[in-house]
Amino acid sequence: MKIVLPGGTGQVGGVLRRALTAAGHEVVVLTRRPVRDGEVEWDGRTLGPWAEAVDGSDVVISLAGRSVSCRYTDDNLRAMMDSRVDSARVVGQAIAAARRPPRVWLQMSTATIYAHRFDAPNDEATGVIGGAEPGVPGYWAYSVEIAKNWEREQERAETPYTRKVALRSAMVMSPDRGGVFDYLSWMARLGLGGPVAGGTQYVSWIHGGDFVRAVEFLIGRDDVGGAVNLAAPGPLPQREFMRSLRAAWGMPVGLPATRWMAEIGAFALRSDTELLLKSRRVVPGRLEEAGFTFEHGSWPQAAADLVGRTRRERSRRPGVRV
Repeated sequence: MKIVLPGGTGQVGGVLRRALTAAGHEVVVLTRRPVRDGEVEWDGRTLGPWAEAVDGSDVVISLAGRSVSCRYTDDNLRAMMDSRVDSARVVGQAIAAARRPPRVWLQMSTATIYAHRFDAPNDEATGVIGGAEPGVPGYWAYSVEIAKNWEREQERAETPYTRKVALRSAMVMSPDRGGVFDYLSWMARLGLGGPVAGGTQYVSWIHGGDFVRAVEFLIGRDDVGGAVNLAAPGPLPQREFMRSLRAAWGMPVGLPATRWMAEIGAFALRSDTELLLKSRRVVPGRLEEAGFTFEHGSWPQAAADLVGRTRRERSRRPGVRV
């Protein structure tokens, strides 16, 4: 198949690109700064020659959007909104204008669309959309609005010959440098991976291998459209999540952090505490109903697998300690 990845140069794009290329597919990445074979320039906002890559393709998997790993300033939040909405709109325009449109358009979304909650898991049928929770920072509602507008732009696209799926993805865990697993592992190995603000907030996640398998599964299921949660079936409280990660790295100690300590740490890392403090208890209702099975459904087992992969990959690099 010919598969087009708008915005496919980040961590998740790298995971997909490697796996899909290894499976024998032709993969074209749309990026603002093409540097490798198979990359085509686009600006993520306007139609251009890049749309020729979409015409005649089999699948489009759009991952475009400004990284959430930043301080949530007004400017950065607007950039997150604009980059997601604009890219979804222009991908829809390219598909609508194609003489041979792709048969499926998978659009990245986020599990952040669900409410900050502890009482019950969020699936697609009964989950609570966030934005109105009491006692949380006001800007968390804006993150939900970003996700809602992102999905709405795909829904509005007039693509009658192309099935549309919104991927409400949890954090994708892979050994890649700079990814969320790399960051959390760094904290765990330094002994900083203890409970944050009590550690009762839920962490939803998905192993990179299962993420790829879920994408391939959805490509092949012509009967599945709309929003689909891409998350392992076992979300767990942050204190348990980090305990398992520390165990996988052989680190028995994890210093706890208060909310204000988390604020200082996030500021130093130019990130935001929403990524640490929001309770994302998301489960894969539609995936499992459709018959998808996870190879890495338990976090302790997944963490051990990811640590092993990280050690093996980095042991091949001279001078790199793991």
